[in-house]
Amino acid sequence: MRLVQIIVDKRREAGMSQSDLAEALGRYQSVVAAIESGGRRIDVIEFLELAETIGFDPHDVIREVSAIATKRKAKRKT
Repeated sequence: MRLVQIIVDKRREAGMSQSDLAEALGRYQSVVAAIESGGRRIDVIEFLELAETIGFDPHDVIREVSAIATKRKAKRKT
């Protein structure tokens, strides 16, 4: 879910509503809402499309998610 939260945060930072994003993607607002609520998974191609449309670097986001996962894994071992 952290990936989804980052996407939501990036969309908001860009000053976009769900409707704005949906229109830019050529999709319905309900699709964006489903992604953001965790009710619909996204694949890599959709993730890259979201990054381009919202205006964030997908590599940075993947690094952030990876760092969070690494920290969680380390905490479980202790």
